[in-house]
This record gives sequence, structure tokens and C-alpha cells, in this order.
Amino acid sequence: MNWKGEVSMELRQIQYFIEVAKREHVTEAAHALHVAQSAVSRQIYKLEQELGVDLFVREGRNVHLTPIGRSFLGHMKEAMKVIESGLREVEEYMDPERGTIRIGFPSSLAAYTLPIAISAFREIHPEVKFQLKQGSYHQLIEMVARGEIDMALIGPVPLKERSIRGEILFMERIVALLPASHPLAGDSSVRLSDLKDDSFILFPEGFVLREMVVNAFKELGYHPQISFEGEDIDAIKGLVSAGLGITLIPEVTLVDGLPRSTVKLPISEPRVERNVGIIIPRDRPLPPTEQLFYDFLRSFFTRVDKLNHHFV
Repeated sequence: MNWKGEVSMELRQIQYFIEVAKREHVTEAAHALHVAQSAVSRQIYKLEQELGVDLFVREGRNVHLTPIGRSFLGHMKEAMKVIESGLREVEEYMDPERGTIRIGFPSSLAAYTLPIAISAFREIHPEVKFQLKQGSYHQLIEMVARGEIDMALIGPVPLKERSIRGEILFMERIVALLPASHPLAGDSSVRLSDLKDDSFILFPEGFVLREMVVNAFKELGYHPQISFEGEDIDAIKGLVSAGLGITLIPEVTLVDGLPRSTVKLPISEPRVERNVGIIIPRDRPLPPTEQLFYDFLRSFFTRVDKLNHHFV
């Protein structure tokens, strides 16, 4: 191909190409796009002719990307993100009250903190839509940095990441959850050192709540004995309920009540807590609807001390 000439790719061609690449089947891609198979085949052919390369290897009704096709796919996915973001931003500038907020969150903030914030926001802005993505601590940071989402609730707030900006909204107390049969279950509080010989149920390595527990014990010169791991806060609470160990979790995750046969004890010494806040991209502005929600969160959680009395 003579690259000195102009390439006149159409948005439709890119959309068809991405769909065929994803499904590796022209007919299935056509069904997903709600167009005729011949239309998809024709646009893919025109795109290949325009580029001067084969993007797919045909094997009957199936297709597979060529090496250059796979490289081209990566670029086109990034291009579509930019286009979709631009179109969405234009739409929101026309009417921010009807935009979509893409926000991520960890499981520890899924049951109460994020839902009450969204509920309060929608009382004021009922037409705004939400796309919610749950992820681990490091996944959320990467998703915001890559532009997969525009913001995330997270705890603790990372303050030294180059690609994102974080703001602390409130502090959250970490408490001990014990089986009702535990020798300390009748106490009004517990010292962290009193739990050094217990079996713990924690998140897997790489989860920040696990790191918090391990680091808290490390400062006392101990390492917690970990008997079970779970990636979901409800699963961890269930294992404690079954008497298989103890855990340390944010107090707000128990707002809807204690699991069966468990007790919650505050930690008297040392106090264990984490900050919770919001992260956004450092080098790109938030679309208007996201900025609306971001400003709302900052205002909403200035009342966190009052709200925390209702949490527990």
C-alpha cells in the first residue's frame, strides 16, 4: 500500500472488525451487530483493501487474526475508547443530568458505603446512570489509570501514584469478627496481641485488607496464622460464622447485622483503621457527569462522623 495516500477508514468498518476479531466468526458477529453477514464481510474486505494487508485468515466459516491483524486490533480498541469517550463527553455537555458514571469499588465498600452514596445522589439527579465495576485494590488503580473507568472508591487512598489523584473522604474503623464460641467473645473489646495465636481468615495476597492485617501484627512483632483465604467479604464472614477462624474487617461491612454465631469486638490497642476515598485520573479531566458525582461525594462524606454513628 502507498502510505503517502489517505486512509479513509469508516467508524463502521472499525466496529465490524473488532466484533469479528472478538468472535472469530463472521456470522456470529453479524448477529451481534444486527446486520446482514454480507454487509460485515463486505466492510471487512473494503478495510483490508484500504490497508493493503490481510487482517484475518479464513478457515471455513471461522476466521483468525493474522499477526498484523492482532496488532491492528489493539490500536483500534484504543481508538474506539477515545472516540466513545469523546462522544459521551459531548453528550454529557449537552445534558450532564443524563450522563453515565463509570465507577469502580472493592467488595468491602459494596454493601453499604457506595450504595448509600449512589442512592443519595440519585435523589438529586435521578436520570444519571451508573456503570459499576468491582475489583481489587490494585485492579482499581490500573482501571482508572488506563481509562477503563473514570473514578473509584478505594481504601486506603494511594497518594503517590503518578497517573492518578486521590482524595481521602473519611476514616473507617477495623474490628475483629470472632465466632461466638471464641474464649474472648464475651469481652467488650480486644487487644490485637490477644489474637496472635488465633487462626485467621483473610483476603489472598495482593489484597490491601490482608496487607493491613499483616502489617498491624508485624508492628507488634508477630505474623498472623492464616488458615483460610477468600476474595469476597461475605465468604470470609461465612467462614468465621462456621467457626473456622477469626478475621479483621471494616466495621461498616457489618452494618446489616452480624453473621450467625459471631461477635464483633472493637480493637482497643492499637487502633486499626484505614482511610477511604476517591481516585480519579491525574492528567485528564473528568467528564461533566462524573465531575458532578465527584463533587457530591466530597460534600456527602464531610458528614461521615455523623453517618458512621448510623453505620454501626
